[in-house]
Amino acid sequence: MSDINVLAEIRRVLELEARAIAGLQKNLGPDYEEAVRLIFSCQGKVVVTGVGKSGIIAQKIAATMVSTGTLAMFLHSADGMHGDVGIIQKDDIVLAIGKSGESEELNTILPVAKKIGAKVISITAQLKSTMARHSDLVLHTPIEEEACPLNMAPTVSTTAALVLGDALAMALMKLRNFQPEEFAVNHPGGSLVSACY
Repeated sequence: MSDINVLAEIRRVLELEARAIAGLQKNLGPDYEEAVRLIFSCQGKVVVTGVGKSGIIAQKIAATMVSTGTLAMFLHSADGMHGDVGIIQKDDIVLAIGKSGESEELNTILPVAKKIGAKVISITAQLKSTMARHSDLVLHTPIEEEACPLNMAPTVSTTAALVLGDALAMALMKLRNFQPEEFAVNHPGGSLVSACY
């Protein structure tokens, strides 16, 4: 077993991820507000999509939106390539998540979504990516490096996307004036319900 300072390594990761979140705050601009207002005025649903670790983050963002008053669902981009893209309608918004913006699965379904008439918002670390070019709005999540010692495994990038997704969902929740009673309706089981009364 290699001799490393485990606490120092944990601290290093936490510092990198905290720095990425602080960087997101500095990066905020008009596109972020426009994205929230576009989703708020959406007449359809928000289809959140991604593959790999970004797909897992997309699932969480969709779940948070649904439970806080925004009609949303998760679409795995690979499934979208094989028929499930049919779930996207012209009044929908596709929220695509991908660090590099070069995932084949995402970049295959986004032009289809636009052809259908849906708007595309992307969350990516790469402003000049193919995914960004296929998007109506790009929410940039710049990162210096991943926390992975090899600078490969998605860690800082997925944290940045997750935090941004939470921020979008909470801004939408406030715009909707979403109340505790509505929250309780969406959470019929567990302790969250009793906390609302």
